[in-house]
Amino acid sequence: MIATPKPTPPPGSVFETDVPARLDRLPWSRFHWLVVVALGAAWILDGLEVTIVGSLSGALAESPVLHLSGAEIGMAASAYLIGAVAGALVFGWLTDRLGRKRLFSVTVLIYLLATLACAASWNFWSFALFRLLTGTGIGGEYAAVNAAIQELIPARRRGFTDLVINGSFWIGAALGALGALVALDKAIIPPEIGWRAAFVVGGTLGFVVLLLRRFIPESPRWLMTHGQPEEAARVVAGIEARVAADTGRPLPPVPPQALRLRRDVTSWFAAGLRALLGRYRSRTVLGVALMAAQAFCYNAVFFTYALILTRFYAVASARIGLFILPFALGNFAGPLLLGRLFDTLGRRPMIVTTYALSGVLMILTGVLFAAGVLDAVQQTAAWTVIFFVASAAASSAYLTVGESFPLEMRAIAIALFYAFGTALGGIAGPTVFGVLIDTGSRVSILWGYVLGGALMLIAAGVAAKLGIAAERRPLEDIAPPLSTVG
Repeated sequence: MIATPKPTPPPGSVFETDVPARLDRLPWSRFHWLVVVALGAAWILDGLEVTIVGSLSGALAESPVLHLSGAEIGMAASAYLIGAVAGALVFGWLTDRLGRKRLFSVTVLIYLLATLACAASWNFWSFALFRLLTGTGIGGEYAAVNAAIQELIPARRRGFTDLVINGSFWIGAALGALGALVALDKAIIPPEIGWRAAFVVGGTLGFVVLLLRRFIPESPRWLMTHGQPEEAARVVAGIEARVAADTGRPLPPVPPQALRLRRDVTSWFAAGLRALLGRYRSRTVLGVALMAAQAFCYNAVFFTYALILTRFYAVASARIGLFILPFALGNFAGPLLLGRLFDTLGRRPMIVTTYALSGVLMILTGVLFAAGVLDAVQQTAAWTVIFFVASAAASSAYLTVGESFPLEMRAIAIALFYAFGTALGGIAGPTVFGVLIDTGSRVSILWGYVLGGALMLIAAGVAAKLGIAAERRPLEDIAPPLSTVG
């Protein structure tokens, strides 16, 4: 069969650019730290949000105004995730269409306003609605921020940096745990005011992030693939000047690696859909498997963390933060200590190892919990060990879906996989575990742990079969832009 030739681009619609090579050869500098802090704060805020509800679940159940049941706490957590899915899809599409920078202020503004509204909740339905809106802002952050980080960080450090930034979720979790200790201390703050004050803290941090983002430029890679090569070159020149000033020495020479791209295409939706379901079908399957497995495990365990401690180990709700703090620190230590191995040993072997080990440990811990042989400290230690490994695995899922697809569809691809993974695993997880906890049966809860562990093992198998070697490679080498000519 004779292949149909691609239409010839109109004269003047093709240009050459060395933007990716110029960005990837830059030495690490204060500019990159600014990117890490200003954009990575999205995960700190998400961790703070999740921990607020996790740490405060006991206080929310005891609140004379809200008086939430275990099932309602689980449903409120699911409402947050539903909002995150919707926000990821809407803002992911807008991020690919309108640019990375333009959406930063919008998503974090939605987050901070909705978080402040949570502090004014008067019943379950108002609380669930405000949690849904908070999730909308955070979901939009996932798509825009993940895309921008990968496009601005040099290829040789992309894996480690991306894992640590995603793992910074747990810095927010640790801050939330410490804040909960103060917010729930009846000697300092009245109980009904304490949990409301915790949400005000989250909104305040969102305002600080909003100010920092003013200093982050638009992604030059987005500009070059959306018909603006001159603006992309101007932005890169500005970044180069900042890096040279930061390091105080001449920049390395630019490698002779130029791309030929089209500037005459205004919409990549159809081409992106064909790439997702056709050329990159195996990467689509891989992304869904990794995202769904980690979403179920994390959201199921963490959103109901405090309920397990209060109902089965008689831990006072005011002391929940003491148990979440080591758990959170262990989760951040995982990507921090294991992250470099994803750039040296490689993506596939590390993803397979971390997912498989997490699954085995989760099932084993479930068996020990059902047998009643663990106390509160031992249960927390077991969870900390599991998620030291699982945190690196979960962060690698976001890294994988961001690296695997062309620039023109990167943000919406991240949003789609986050949405699929969360819908398949994350939204159901907290509700299922909340219902299982309400039964009061350790054996019933065991089956939730077995399901989570099995999903992680299945994802490990999929990664072993379909994983790609993306370590230290330019994004355009892993997945050429849809606008590439020739």
